[in-house]
Amino acid sequence: MTAGTGRRVRIAVTLGDVSGIGPEVVVKLLAQDAVRRRADIEVLAREDEIARAADEAGVSVPVAPTPSPDAVATMAPHVAGPVERGTISQAAGERALSDLSHALTRYRDGAVDGILYAPLNKSALALAGMNEKDELRWFARQLGFDGVTSELNVVPGLTTARVTSHIALRDVPARVTPTGVLDACELLDQALRAQGIDHPRLAVCALNPHAGENGAFGTEERDVIAPGVALARERGLRADGPHPADTLFLRAFGGEFDGVVTMYHDQGQIALKLRGFDEGVTVQGGLPVPIATPAHGTAHEIVGQGVARPGPIERAFEVVASLAEHARPAVPAPKAET
Repeated sequence: MTAGTGRRVRIAVTLGDVSGIGPEVVVKLLAQDAVRRRADIEVLAREDEIARAADEAGVSVPVAPTPSPDAVATMAPHVAGPVERGTISQAAGERALSDLSHALTRYRDGAVDGILYAPLNKSALALAGMNEKDELRWFARQLGFDGVTSELNVVPGLTTARVTSHIALRDVPARVTPTGVLDACELLDQALRAQGIDHPRLAVCALNPHAGENGAFGTEERDVIAPGVALARERGLRADGPHPADTLFLRAFGGEFDGVVTMYHDQGQIALKLRGFDEGVTVQGGLPVPIATPAHGTAHEIVGQGVARPGPIERAFEVVASLAEHARPAVPAPKAET
């Protein structure tokens, strides 16, 4: 049930980049009775697409005009052109963006509470005209949202947030600020509470080796990161750090912390993907609508072989459903100008 409404949570699902394994993992997800009992599901696809993908994957997906515990509903507002499988193309990017745009419209219309999308390909999205460096910034622009956002990454037992994300390493130090550290801590705390953790324990990474070694290897820890941690603690967050990144994840995976704030993309992603590449989930944190996707890619090399594992999208579905259940009722965002 969605928090405070007495109804089942409603999730829009897209096939992601249809040239990849998105259709296969989506039908393997939707074929599960437990998944359909968990939420009312709308799939942004034609019924024949779902039937064809299910037949190829060796599963059965019940479809009905309206979603229920017994069936999913399909919805295809776009005019679908041909998309070549197993290759990067403008057509695949256009289809992915069309589906995501319609999923956002369904949210604005109050029809869904969260969005789950299968893996995308950034090159295909760029060919299709997406100018943003990542989906998070694209979602924010489409929603007319200018608040604090951060990509959150989830593996079993640990969630991470970032102070900076898809930027060059040479630009990171100047973009790390006390306010940025505070913002990342607050988003991470909110996400962990939505996952059912009442008093999240947060650790904050250092930027420099050995946490700067008292200024010998850099002063960002003393001048920027520690003040940000102090601000978070003043807000009542259980934040601690900065800690050397090369040992912090050993402590976090050992159960000492529920979440880790990193300073840049690979600082956290390397650790999480080594820990659970087949279980990772990416959450578009801070947006008014919960949005999640598996952390893996489109896997063109195995398209059509029926061997794609549904585990990551199963976890992404559970994460977005949980976030949607705990989300406050949102005021529909204005439609972006086109």
